[in-house]
Amino acid sequence: MTKSDLVERIAEKLDITKKEAEAVVGVVFGSIVEAIKREEKVELRGFGCFKVKTKRARKGRNPRTGEEIDIPPKRVPYFKPGKDMKEAVNRK
Repeated sequence: MTKSDLVERIAEKLDITKKEAEAVVGVVFGSIVEAIKREEKVELRGFGCFKVKTKRARKGRNPRTGEEIDIPPKRVPYFKPGKDMKEAVNRK
């Protein structure tokens, strides 16, 4: 499913225009991204949790030359599915 598929579904379900649905999706996604930038945890009960994990600095290798390189620490977004989502995916 793509963002445009999601917009279409919301527009159909709520009987609104695609432009309005796109605005709704934009606000929701934008709010999640802004909260994650501030390193806040975003918890959507039954769906899952978005948060930031910090990866430590480490040594790596350039695959072409084999030369050892320093990889700096970085922050990465992380999604952990909720219990309801896990159960829905694993139902037969």
